[in-house]
Amino acid sequence: MPFFSAKIPSDFSGKVRLDKYIASIPGGMNRSKLKSGVTEIMLNGLRTKLSAKVGAGDQIDIEWEDNIPTDIIPEDIPLEIIYEDDNVTVVNKKQGMVTHPAAGNWSGTLVNALLYHWGRSALPQQTDLSPAQLLEQRRPGIVHRLDKDTSGVIITAKNREAEEWLQTQFKDRRLGKIYIAIVTGRPPHAKGEIKTQIIRDPKDRKRFKAVTGTESGKFACTLYKLIASYGPYSLMALRLKTGRTHQIRVHLKYLGCPILGDPLYGRRTTGTLFEGASLMLHAFMLKIRLPGEKKYTTFKAATPLRFKKVLRTLHKNYPKIKPEGGL
Repeated sequence: MPFFSAKIPSDFSGKVRLDKYIASIPGGMNRSKLKSGVTEIMLNGLRTKLSAKVGAGDQIDIEWEDNIPTDIIPEDIPLEIIYEDDNVTVVNKKQGMVTHPAAGNWSGTLVNALLYHWGRSALPQQTDLSPAQLLEQRRPGIVHRLDKDTSGVIITAKNREAEEWLQTQFKDRRLGKIYIAIVTGRPPHAKGEIKTQIIRDPKDRKRFKAVTGTESGKFACTLYKLIASYGPYSLMALRLKTGRTHQIRVHLKYLGCPILGDPLYGRRTTGTLFEGASLMLHAFMLKIRLPGEKKYTTFKAATPLRFKKVLRTLHKNYPKIKPEGGL
């Protein structure tokens, strides 16, 4: 994927918009290309917008993609439907499925599958929009997301009214989300709370990092509960109080218990019982108010086969130690 970097000279005077500056320098990118193809913009290591003001000494890093499709095409991809009515579709997303079209994944996504399931036509993609508007049009009905290799419950909206209703609950955190994870190591306590800031890892732009003692990045809070331990492995339940990118994965690494099979934040599985394991993270439960409802509805996604296989191996090789207390 193309990547562009530029450092503004120390003798540069004044402040200008980032997109205007990039378009003005030799080898830069015109504003039309920036708006249509950009996938990520970083200013001094932090994600930002094209409208940000930049000045002397600033480091700009931009990732973009050429050959963006003109339409999002409905695709006949099987979905495991947990619940459906006139307003929402609740899906048990399989591991490996990307939530919505984005750089490097323009087909085979949950959105492509939903468009077909709902009987919708292809969605023409406009290019004369801001990056935020472009992203919005690529994810119709998507009010929250799961990482590609995270399976489990995800709720989607069939109409704009339902989308706004659900988005408000996610924004205000007036809902409940519980994940289960199999991790390497044991947490320091049977249950607890992880509070940190989450920033982009300065050593690897694909990763994030949990830090404390700073106001940089975004605040993140995760509650955890040890369900059972098996030798050097643990089965944990996690409840999100905030919703940051890679939050659970970053927080469990910070806790000293990276998720088994995590290619970004985990430990190598070569030569272990679980060599080649995939990410052991599953969105188990979502508690939310459906459009027009006062009471909460709870949706659950059954424990996936990959979890059952690992747990069978753990039961066979280690004694199960179960702590007291609840999440």
